[in-house]
Amino acid sequence: MPLLNKAALLSAFLLLAGCAASEEEARGGSGIEQEPLGLFTSLPIYWAEGQDIAAMLESNSQEPSWVRSLLEERYDLTPLDTLEKDAIDGLDRLVIAQPRALAPSENVALDEWVRGGGRALVFADPFLTQHSEFALGDPRRPFDVVLVSPILARWGLTLEFDDTQSQDERVVAGPDGDFPIQLAGRFALGDGGEDARCSLSSDALVADCAIGAGRVLLVADAAVLDTESDDAQRRAALSGLLKRLD
Repeated sequence: MPLLNKAALLSAFLLLAGCAASEEEARGGSGIEQEPLGLFTSLPIYWAEGQDIAAMLESNSQEPSWVRSLLEERYDLTPLDTLEKDAIDGLDRLVIAQPRALAPSENVALDEWVRGGGRALVFADPFLTQHSEFALGDPRRPFDVVLVSPILARWGLTLEFDDTQSQDERVVAGPDGDFPIQLAGRFALGDGGEDARCSLSSDALVADCAIGAGRVLLVADAAVLDTESDDAQRRAALSGLLKRLD
């Protein structure tokens, strides 16, 4: 890579880091110490969808997504690009939303982290309905089908999908109020799950699992996180799930 291009790329990353630091200082100005929260997702929650560094810089000057704003009201939010041990050690809470497929080492690290006392809110959508500006197959596009079978099996769960259900968004009674879903999955209790005790909601949309010394709350849909649909119902549903995790 030419030296000039390297310098420009370094400057862009330093500017991004500076913007993040400024936001952190602004949040810390309230005098209330916030608990750290790691965010691991393929959804456009922390950064808006962008094609290059310039677009990411431009999106940083715009209003953040409502999901990011809600999370930052409650936590010291840190975006993660991996779930390896060195990335999640030191965190007590994670939000994992429509993640990419995990490497074997990430599955092991996440399982050990939970069993050691970590708490995670996981959105695993078998048929993502959120709009993306990127075409199918584009690596920048959120994952349309979540691939988390290995870690679910470790926790004694399987994720199922009924392809005969209505394609319309609908509202169900969630654990803490109404819950918007669209082409949702459902969990089932499977074999395995050593030292894992999971209970399912009546519609099997939500699995609440005590795993070792930790806890995982799993949702078989991600419609509640649609960043283009900011409404009181979605905010209340996400707030309720976060409250249960705490």
